[in-house]
Amino acid sequence: MGQAQPSGESEEIDVAALQDMYKKFVTECPSGVLFLHEFKRFFGVDATGEASDYAENMFRAFDKNGDNTIDFLEFVAALNLVFRGDLEHKLRWSFKVYDKDGNGFIDKTELRAIIDSIYRIKRGSRKDPETPQLSVDEVCERIFKAIDVDGDGQITLEEFLEGAQKDPWVLNMLRLDMNPSVWVLEQRRKSAFF
Repeated sequence: MGQAQPSGESEEIDVAALQDMYKKFVTECPSGVLFLHEFKRFFGVDATGEASDYAENMFRAFDKNGDNTIDFLEFVAALNLVFRGDLEHKLRWSFKVYDKDGNGFIDKTELRAIIDSIYRIKRGSRKDPETPQLSVDEVCERIFKAIDVDGDGQITLEEFLEGAQKDPWVLNMLRLDMNPSVWVLEQRRKSAFF
């Protein structure tokens, strides 16, 4: 089982809340690990629904050791990142979500797939559906032009971190995915897990 290491943050964890979370986790996951289908069920995500791809990418990013499960420590680390992580940590997490094949680079196909998933999720929840919006391809091209410094068609972690922090538009576009807490909170109300 993948044991996520503590991040060394100075904030103390509420022991009672952690114990309560653990009780709920083992009640819902008696095996001690969370599988993808359970992760989707907890967040009320249909196996083939609009949020399915996004949930799969979140799951993969939270699965620190790549064993296709999330154990309790990985789960707590994920929630800590989602709700209390700083900008750089969230960007690093976001990079993992975008880098679907885990090769350390984001190519246009990977970027397009995630942006498309986010757009499909957001489409149903947009407050002003009349507001003009860039197409998925336009967003991808603009992000690549802004942060693929060497123009090799791949975005490295360093390019991703630097580009997102230098360009407010890119950062705003990546926030669609970088700050999953809004999505998690929206999905939580569908779930009895929390």
